[in-house]
Amino acid sequence: MERTAVRRRLSWQVATVADVRRETATARTIVLDVPEWPGHLAGQHLDVRLTADDGYRASRSYSIASAWTSRGEGIEHKSGTTIELTVESVPDGEVSPYLVEVLKPGDPLEIRGPVGGWFVWTPEQEGPVQLIGGGSGVVPLRAMLQAHASSTTPVRLLYSVRRPTSVIYVDDLRDLATSDDVHVSLVYTREAPPGETRVGRIDADVIERLAFAPADRPTTYVCGPTPFVETVADLLVAAGHDPARIRTERFGPTGG
Repeated sequence: MERTAVRRRLSWQVATVADVRRETATARTIVLDVPEWPGHLAGQHLDVRLTADDGYRASRSYSIASAWTSRGEGIEHKSGTTIELTVESVPDGEVSPYLVEVLKPGDPLEIRGPVGGWFVWTPEQEGPVQLIGGGSGVVPLRAMLQAHASSTTPVRLLYSVRRPTSVIYVDDLRDLATSDDVHVSLVYTREAPPGETRVGRIDADVIERLAFAPADRPTTYVCGPTPFVETVADLLVAAGHDPARIRTERFGPTGG
């Protein structure tokens, strides 16, 4: 069974677009129907491949935006499911503009996965969880927040965005903010909403005020563009957080 599951993760399969939802002017969520999906952990990603009429192929990796809830048991569950991707369009990209602006319900989409085992969270993990995302780096963190529905582990999300209209998952975050176990903080880097006086990047003061303290020994997940991730990781270490408890996932400025 294990070998079958590995082959399935490494093999391309055709999913069907079940629905699409606009998140921001440049990002949308794609709901995929994947009959042979083997299941995944919150934080994993998958590969998407597009093939042009002339045979040219382009593939990109995207974080899975939804948690996996199986109605069966184990990785051999075959009753089918839907999974979600949230993609932000990259100017002049080969894949993301098609996914964000062209792909529609009923279309086929080649995918492969799930991939990754380091940047993952499961409800069985002990200790508080600190999530820090920049821009579309919130996508795998949203999957972790969905997985948290069956847990009472304290979670804090620190989400850095340019402006209010750039916030992905506005409704989800509003609902999460009402939970006793989840605390959501938004940091605006270019334009803040009325009543919010601070505009600027995450710095040492923000880490001290809004993140768990080093003494809490949180497991911290940081996702976003490479400069963002490196800066935040350095700030966490400088604040006294254990580097071994900081997990990072980054994406570069090119591609798409």
